[in-house]
Amino acid sequence: MSATADVQLERAASGPTPPAPHVDTLLRVRGLRARYGAGGDVLHGLDFDVAAGGITTLLGANGAGKTTTLRAVCAMVRTEGEISLAGQPMAGKSTESVARLGVAHVPDGRGTFLHLSVHENLRLGAYTRRDGPAEVAADVERVCGYFPRLKERWRQQAGTLSGGEQQMLAVSRALMMRPRLLLLDEPSFGLAPLVVAELFEIFARVNREGGVSMLLVEQNASLALRLAQQAYLLETGRVVMAGSAEDLRNDASVRRSYLGY
Repeated sequence: MSATADVQLERAASGPTPPAPHVDTLLRVRGLRARYGAGGDVLHGLDFDVAAGGITTLLGANGAGKTTTLRAVCAMVRTEGEISLAGQPMAGKSTESVARLGVAHVPDGRGTFLHLSVHENLRLGAYTRRDGPAEVAADVERVCGYFPRLKERWRQQAGTLSGGEQQMLAVSRALMMRPRLLLLDEPSFGLAPLVVAELFEIFARVNREGGVSMLLVEQNASLALRLAQQAYLLETGRVVMAGSAEDLRNDASVRRSYLGY
C-alpha cells in the first residue's frame, strides 16, 4: 500500500474538512476542476482558501495536482468552478488579466529570461504596473535588499547564474509586480540546503514585512509546514486533508507518510 493511501484510508470515513469561511480570505477556490486540452480532469472539485496576509501550502506526491492548481489560479489551463480574489471573480479572465489583479507566479524550473541580464529581468517584472520609473527603481532596490547577490550580478546574463541565484531572480522578478498573492511552485527544487534555508527565511520576511499572501507548492513537506499557517493535502486531484499547518505537522499519518518520522 502506498504512503498516501494510508492517509486516504484514515480520512475516508469523514472526508476532508472543508475550509471555514474567513472574513479576511484573499483567494477563495470552490469546486475547482481543471484539465489540459481535450484530456480528462486533473483536478476534481478542489475547495481551499488563502487568507489575506497568510501562507497556505499544498502538499502531495508527484502527480497529485499541485502544479496544475497553481496554473488553474493563473488561468493557464482550462477550468471549471469558482476562483475569486478579494471577492472578485476570476473566471474567464486571461493570464495577463490575472497578473494585473495582483497574482504573481514563480513556476517550477525558475522561469527567468536566460539571455537577459539580472537588471533587465527585474525591469520586466514591473510590466503590469502603471506607476512611474521612480517607484519601479525603488522596488528594484527593495528586492535587491532581500537578495544582495543579485546586485553583485547586476549586468550578468540570467543563464550564467547558479541555480540558487536564478531562483532568487525569479522570486525577485515576481515581487516587482507588487503582488497581493505570490504563487510558488517547488522553490527548493535542485538547490543546496543552505540556499533553501536562505530562500525560506526571505519568504517569511516578505510575508511578514510586505503582507504578501502566498500559495506554496513544495515537496519538502517539513519545510513547507514550518513556513505556512494553513495546509491542504492533495491526492490524485482531490483534497484528502485540510487544516492548520500545525495540525498536519502533528498528524501521525502525515508524519509517517510525508515527514519521515
